[in-house]
Amino acid sequence: MAKPKVGFFEFTCCEGCQLTVLSLGERILDLFQSVEVVNFREASSYKGQDYDIAIIEGSISSPKDIERVKEIRKKAKVVIALGACAHIAGVNAIKNFHNQQEIRKKVYGDKAWAFDSILAQPVDAVIKVDYVIPECPIDKDEFVRIVSQLLNNMKPFLPDYPVCVECKMKGNVCNYHKVNPIICMGVVSRGGCGAICPSAGNACEGCRGLIPDPNLDAFEGLLKEYGISTEDKFRFYRMYNGLMGMYK
Repeated sequence: MAKPKVGFFEFTCCEGCQLTVLSLGERILDLFQSVEVVNFREASSYKGQDYDIAIIEGSISSPKDIERVKEIRKKAKVVIALGACAHIAGVNAIKNFHNQQEIRKKVYGDKAWAFDSILAQPVDAVIKVDYVIPECPIDKDEFVRIVSQLLNNMKPFLPDYPVCVECKMKGNVCNYHKVNPIICMGVVSRGGCGAICPSAGNACEGCRGLIPDPNLDAFEGLLKEYGISTEDKFRFYRMYNGLMGMYK
C-alpha cells in the first residue's frame, strides 16, 4: 500500500512550528516511516507538488498567499492548520488594528510600494481546513497524537474546556486571586496545553484560540470586576485573538 504523501507549507510566520516538528528527534523518524514527505522546506530542498496531506503554517497576508493556498487546497485531500498563525492568524493579526500604509512603510521602508499586503487572516478564512493543531508554538506530543490518529483513520480531537480547568487540576492559584491580579485569557481559551503558562507564574494569552461558544460577557464582567483597563484588555485580546468573534 502506498504511503500518504505529506507536504509542509509556510505562509506569514516564523516557521517555529515546523522547527518544533523537526525537534521531535527519533519520534519524527518513527512517524515519518508511515508517510512520504514530499515538501518540507525546513528539512529538504526537494519540492514535490503531489501530496495527500497539506500541513500549513502561517497566516494569509497577501493576495499571492490567497492564490497559493487555494492551489494547495485543490491538490490536498486533507488540510491541517499548524499553529496559532494558521489557526487564528495569531500575532500577525496585531497589524490589522493599525494604519496599513504606515505598517507597510515601517516594515519595508522606501520599497513599501512593491509589497501588496492585506489584513492577516487565518487559513480557514480562505479555504476549508479539516483539522487544527493549535498553540504557539505547537505542542510536540499533540502533533504526534493528531497525525498518528489521522494515519490510523481516527478523528483527531481537541479539548473543548478552558485552560482554567487544567489550572485547577494542577492546584494553581488563579491569576485573578493573586495579591497583584494578572489579566489571564485562560477563562475563555482552549485547554490542552497543561496550563503551561499559568503554572510558570505567567498569564495565559490565548494562543490555542477560544473554547467553543465562550461566555465573553462573563469574561468582560470579570475584567471589569478587577479594574482592568480597556487598553490592557485589548492588548491581551489582540496578542493572539485579534479576530475573536469571527473565528474560533
